[in-house]
Amino acid sequence: MNKILTKSSLLLLLCLFCAAAYAQDWNKKKCAVVLTYDDALNVHLDNVVPALDSLQLKGTFYLTAAAAPFAKRLEEWKKVAANKHELANHTLFHPCNGSLPGRGFVTADYDLSTYSLRRIRDEIRMTNTALEALDGKKERTFAYPCGDMTVGDTSYVDAIRVDFVAARGVQSVLVPKGNADLYNVGSYMINGQTGDELIALVKKAMQSRSMVVFLFHGVGGEHGLNVSLEAHSKLLHFLKEHEKEIWTTTFLDAVQHIKASNKADKANQ
Repeated sequence: MNKILTKSSLLLLLCLFCAAAYAQDWNKKKCAVVLTYDDALNVHLDNVVPALDSLQLKGTFYLTAAAAPFAKRLEEWKKVAANKHELANHTLFHPCNGSLPGRGFVTADYDLSTYSLRRIRDEIRMTNTALEALDGKKERTFAYPCGDMTVGDTSYVDAIRVDFVAARGVQSVLVPKGNADLYNVGSYMINGQTGDELIALVKKAMQSRSMVVFLFHGVGGEHGLNVSLEAHSKLLHFLKEHEKEIWTTTFLDAVQHIKASNKADKANQ
């Protein structure tokens, strides 16, 4: 009887161990890294895509559909999608709340504080249509311009929830698998960090078995928020060299993995 109990106890412990390991698993790796690039800049096509492709890494590009580097280079963006990078929604005109401090760059025409819910939703859906014309996909993720999630005093998150699998926010936090708000996923906004500083964030994600989302704008120029080509390259090479431990993936694939894991956890409860 004692032997049977001992075997049962060992089996139970093994199941609990496997469940705990699964809960912290990122596609059988220690952590997930998501590289996101905002605003449809020329440097994304000229600098970032070739760098990613040379190492067979994938990125997520949050595209502003009215931006000239998007509208004038549609065939190139179509090739980016064909090579399994993610084309994601960053609105039609990139509206931000101009009433907040430090928002002198916001023009009256695209001041989110004066938008209606219908206007922001319609512009976002127009962008989804433009992106679908390039990649043929229905499932999409979203990034809030400037991290602003309200029209005036009203949140527009629920108004667009049905249109997206998930959305990226701007709070600088590592993302756990179990209890993340998938419509406000945290990310680290990059501006001037060294390659070692970028790698340090990845190492923290590895230690905590979590996901780190990088938010890039300029890479080698073209934007006030910028990272050097050298720092960006050093990060990419670190990810490639440690690909047995790090899952570098798109934002869409990462959040779908989180959803599947959470569903499996609930089924096992």
